[in-house]
Amino acid sequence: MPNPDSQAPGTAGPDAPGSDSVGIVTPQTARFEEPLLLACGRELVPYELVYETYGELNSSRSNAVLVCHALSGHHHAAGYHSADDRKPGWWNEYIGPGKPIDTNRFFVVSLNNLGGCHGSTGPTSINPASGKPWGPDFPPLRARDWVHSQRHLADRLGIACWAAVIGGSLGGMQAMRWALEYPERVKHCVVIASAMKLSAQNIAFNEIARHAIQSDPDFAEGRYLEAETIPGRGLALARMVGHITYLSDDAMATKFGRDLRSGSLEQGVEGSVEFQVQSYLHYQGSQFSGSFDANTYILMTRALDYFDLAREYGDDPVAAFRHARCSFLVISFSTDWRFSPARSREIVDALIAADRPVTYAEIDAKEGHDAFLMPIPRYRDLFAAYMQRVGTD
Repeated sequence: MPNPDSQAPGTAGPDAPGSDSVGIVTPQTARFEEPLLLACGRELVPYELVYETYGELNSSRSNAVLVCHALSGHHHAAGYHSADDRKPGWWNEYIGPGKPIDTNRFFVVSLNNLGGCHGSTGPTSINPASGKPWGPDFPPLRARDWVHSQRHLADRLGIACWAAVIGGSLGGMQAMRWALEYPERVKHCVVIASAMKLSAQNIAFNEIARHAIQSDPDFAEGRYLEAETIPGRGLALARMVGHITYLSDDAMATKFGRDLRSGSLEQGVEGSVEFQVQSYLHYQGSQFSGSFDANTYILMTRALDYFDLAREYGDDPVAAFRHARCSFLVISFSTDWRFSPARSREIVDALIAADRPVTYAEIDAKEGHDAFLMPIPRYRDLFAAYMQRVGTD
């Protein structure tokens, strides 16, 4: 759900002295001809998944780590795409040599989820039945559909068991689903700033975002690509609404306060004053609307809304987690009100009751939900310490 472009300022490029980046990486595409049966009952065939890998797979194929992305994330989690690229992958702070997900030890796989808009088959892809973009006709997806497609990718790469499946926010939901769907194929499950299901408030925010997109005159009932339009205003507004929920009040106050970008509060004319936070949100919305697909945003927020880890287990999370066979690390952040620490403690309580091994930490951080993307020392140290255990059991 958070912004994958929330990077620490001044991150060094691949040619910078002392860089601990994985360097220049090239996305790969896996094409699958066998049908993928989706939770909605429909089949998708063929389909493609775009992914990147970092590090090397060892001879026993036991050091593979899967990184699952959040709502607006993608396959580019670390490194750079060219020598001139100044913008690293969205989790570059945590993937690389000597970092918590240490590419000197692990073979890391990061992919763009099915239904995405960064190369994997999704609403912007061509529907083979019509020869036109899928658009709103793309099948609805659930987190289990992503997990099943990821399992096919693991098979293609020759990975029988993940040393760890790791994800933040929506990625954490996928990691938990992996532990239940394929318990024999996961050694460790790392769940960061996530929940077993969305709160009513979260569902409400997602509905507001979808309504903003669908109310844009250029949405064209989801067939904007055929109409050669983009619902840019609606998508920008959806992003602005979402983005303010990913930050805490303290983080916004520290970053912007009530600083002005233009105008004066002394004898200003109504409408002439613009606060820095307004300018920031307009920029975020504009950037996002130019790089993300509206139908993908709708599809993924609905998948978020429908996620309920325990639904098929009699709404009993303890019964659900009894199917897991892996160890868990659960991390929350003190100022994250979108996925509050209480939601993480619900996960931990259910794991303890199910007699599953679990480590839990609540990190004191002012950054809100976006904290899991940030270089916070205590978070980084704890994450790194846990990952040192991965692969040694």
